[in-house]
Parts: sequence; C-alpha cells; structure tokens
Amino acid sequence: MKPRLTIAIGNYGLTNPLKADMVRCDNLEYIQVDPITAAMRRMVRALEFDICEMAFATYLCAKAYGKRIIAMPVFLTRNFHHRAIFYNIHSKIRGPKDLEGRVVGVNRGYTVTTGLWARGILESEYGVDLTKITWAPTDDEHVSEYQPPANVDYSYRGEDLAGLLLAGKLDAAVGDLRIESPDVRPLIPDARNAGVSYFKKTGIYPINHGLVVKSEVLESHPQLSRELFDAFSSSKKVYLDRLKGGKDLSAADEVTRGLMADLGGDPFPFGVTANKRALETLLQLALDQQVIRTKFTLEDIFAPGALDFGEGQETA
Repeated sequence: MKPRLTIAIGNYGLTNPLKADMVRCDNLEYIQVDPITAAMRRMVRALEFDICEMAFATYLCAKAYGKRIIAMPVFLTRNFHHRAIFYNIHSKIRGPKDLEGRVVGVNRGYTVTTGLWARGILESEYGVDLTKITWAPTDDEHVSEYQPPANVDYSYRGEDLAGLLLAGKLDAAVGDLRIESPDVRPLIPDARNAGVSYFKKTGIYPINHGLVVKSEVLESHPQLSRELFDAFSSSKKVYLDRLKGGKDLSAADEVTRGLMADLGGDPFPFGVTANKRALETLLQLALDQQVIRTKFTLEDIFAPGALDFGEGQETA
C-alpha cells in the first residue's frame, strides 16, 4: 500500500484539474498554504512536505546548501519579467542604464526568481552593469544560510517596497508589484510586447516555479517521479483543452489563451528537452548573480531518469 504523501501547490489553471480529482494521482494529500511562497520557505527550511511547489532560484540556492530535495521537470508558473521593473518618475531615471549607481529595491529576497530574471534581462537586453547597482531586498531569504554578494543591502528589510518607491526613498524596484499611482511607472514600456519579442528572439518564456520532492521519498519510491510527471501533464492537458474550447473563461484564462496565440502553442511545456534553453539560462543567471557559487548541470538538479521525460510518452 502506498503511503500518503503531502503536497503543497498553488491553485492554477493547470493544477486545478489535479486538485479537483479530475486527474487521478493516488495517495496525494493536498495542503493549502497561502501564499504559496510560505510553503516554499517551510520546505527549504524544514522539509515540511513530501512534494512542494518551489521557485526555481530558491531551489537552486537550497540545492547549493545541501538541502535534500530534487526537482521534477514540471513547471507551474512562468512570466515575462520585463513588466517587473518600476521607477519613480521624480528620480530622473529615463532608461535601464540609469539604474547604475542607484539603490534598487527587490520585493522579498535577493534570490527571488522574478528578481533573478529581471536582473538578467536588464543586463542582456539593455546593457546594465548589475554590479554597479545596490540591491535592497525587503525580507530575508528563504534559504537562511545564504550569503549574498557585497552589493546586496538588507537595511530595508521589513519595509513595504511599494511604499518606499512611492515615497521616493527608493528610485526603482524589481518585483511583482501592484501600484496604482501616476508617480510610479514600468521602466520598460510596452512590457508585454517586449516579453513576447524576447521569446521570439531567444525561445525563452521564463520559468518561475517548479516542483520538488524530498530526496528520501524518491529514493524509497523511484516510480513516483514518472507518476507525478504524467499526472501534472494530464492535468495541464485538461486545462489547455478547456482554453481551446473558449467557454466560461476567467480573465486569467483569457490572458493564457492570448499567450497560446503569441507563443504558438503550449505556453507551459514540461520536460527538460522542451525547456533546455530556459533552464540553462536560469542556471547561468544564478551563477552570474551569485545566487549559487558553483554551476550545476541539468543532471545535478533533476530526479534520476527525469531528463528523458517528455509529454505524450507512455508510462514505463
């Protein structure tokens, strides 16, 4: 008899069919944690769940500090982070290069995945020297052992990033912020189309959250790796089929449906092969930005055998 396995994942279009038991994966006990980022912290600090959604940069950082978790090639959230960079219009910032020499806030921790991708975009697309910026997180890191580079300043820890930006105490900020004020604007104009153009140039739709399993659980139940991959793939298919039908869609569903058109198909591919460029870029960004100090290979970070998993394959 299979043991019950606790799993903490968010409520998304591609996970809801699984959580609603429209797709079967036996012996999973869903634990609701809001926000899901709190579950990630509990996982990397105390291995509290058997299976957990995990921000990918947090996972790499945890892996670097020897946490006994391993990733599955299942990617639950993605975003174009051109939209995640903001500035106060009174700061005399006019473009990305003007961030150099400034203190730029980071929502939550320096190792947050949105910050990792946004900084990478600033460097690769706009020529920004990231070492000339002081990065100011507003919280501590999920991985408590993490040691940041010298240009990370935690003196704003515990403060509200949106409030700091609105008050002009910080000139710019990176993160998933919702600010309704004429004094704060996105740094990159027409960010959505900039993101789609980035995809067309690079083939990368940035990965944010993946899925991790306790190492000891997979060691005891190696078949779980394939079972989870197939279950999440089936759940996603139910969702994408509903989007294609076009009935009773939410605003978020309509956004995803638009992405399907912009990206030319499934915006959430699973498997290492389909995401190799994004994953290798993410690994390099983590190394360049000192989220990790030694570069991992794809074999290092995914469950044994999982590099060969692809959607539409028959279960072994």
